[in-house]
Amino acid sequence: MDQRYTNIKKRLTELEMELSSDSRLSDPSALAKLSKEYNEIKSIISVLEQFDQVEKSINDTTEMLKTESDSEMLAIAQQELEELAVQQKKLQDEINDYFSPADPRDKKDVIVEIRAGTGGDEAALFAADLFRMYTLYAESKGWKVQLIDSSQNTLGGYKEVIFEVHGTNVFKYLKYESGVHRVQRVPETEKSGRIHTSAATVAILPEAEEVDITINAKDLRIDTFCSGGAGGQSVNTTYSAVRIVHIPTGIVVSCQDERSQLQNRERAMVVLRARMLADQQEKQMTQMSTDRKAMIGTGDRSEKIRTYNFPQDRLTDHRIKKSWHQLTSILNGDLDEIITEVLQAETDARSSVS
Repeated sequence: MDQRYTNIKKRLTELEMELSSDSRLSDPSALAKLSKEYNEIKSIISVLEQFDQVEKSINDTTEMLKTESDSEMLAIAQQELEELAVQQKKLQDEINDYFSPADPRDKKDVIVEIRAGTGGDEAALFAADLFRMYTLYAESKGWKVQLIDSSQNTLGGYKEVIFEVHGTNVFKYLKYESGVHRVQRVPETEKSGRIHTSAATVAILPEAEEVDITINAKDLRIDTFCSGGAGGQSVNTTYSAVRIVHIPTGIVVSCQDERSQLQNRERAMVVLRARMLADQQEKQMTQMSTDRKAMIGTGDRSEKIRTYNFPQDRLTDHRIKKSWHQLTSILNGDLDEIITEVLQAETDARSSVS
C-alpha cells in the first residue's frame, strides 16, 4: 500500500465523524455531498486492497515459476499470471482514474435533458423510451435519479424530460450520450405498417457548484405558476412551479416536480448553473477546434450519434461505426458494453492526438 491509502483512510475516519455530527444531520445538502465522498472513498479503498492482493499473488506466482519444474504446473502458473496481469491493469486504471482523472468533471453528478425532435408523437414516445433506458441504467450502477421537470403528451410520451443523476463517476459514463438519437420503427399510431424515422435529443450537463458559476440575483426573473400534467392538465391549484429566466443569456429553466415552491426554485437553479457551465465549456471547446475534431465526444447536441433500428433489431453508434443487436435489452438499461466501447474509442482518439 502506498501513502495514498493512508491518506484516504484518514479522510474516511474524518468523514465518519462529520456524518454522525448533529450539525451535518440538519443540513441535507452538505450531508449529501459528504455521503457521496464517503461512498467514493469506500469504493477506492476496496480497489486499492484488491490491487495489493493481486500484486502479492503475482509476486508469489512469479517466485513459484523460478523453482517449479513440472511442465503442467508451469503452464497453469503461467496462465494464472496472465490473468492476474489483466486484473492488475484494470485495477490500476481505476486507481489512476480516481487520483488523476483525465477529465476533472468525471466525478460530477449530471443533469440529463431529453427532448422529442422530429416525428411528432412517435418522437415523444421515443424520448420516453430513452428516459426509461437511462433510468434503468442508473439503477444498475447504483445511482439515484431525481426528476426535475417534464412535459408529457396524451400518449404518455415526453415532449421534454429533465432529471438529475447522482452517484459515483456519473459524468464519466454518461458524458458521450449527448447528441441526436434516431429511431426507425413502425409507430404504434401507424395503421399501414410503414417504418418511420423519428429523433430525440439528449444533453448531458455536469452539475455546477456555486463556485463554478457566479449568478447575480439581479440578472434573474423568477415567475411562479401552477403545476401541470400530461396534455397540459392542471395538477394542483397552488403556485408551486417555478420558471427562472437568466436575462443576460436568455436561458429559461422550469421546475414543477417538487412539492414546494422553494424546492422547485432550488432545483431550477441547479439546472441553470449546469446549463451556463455547459455553454461556457462549449465555447472553450469550439476554440480548441483542431483537437475537438479528433475526439468523438464533442458534446454537440445537433450531432447524430446513434440509430435504434427496430426492424433489424440493431443499435448503431455512428461515431465509432459499431453496431449491437438485442435492442430490447439495451432499452432495458443494458448499456455497459456500448458505453465502454465509446469510452475506449475516446481514449484511443486522445492518445493519437497527443
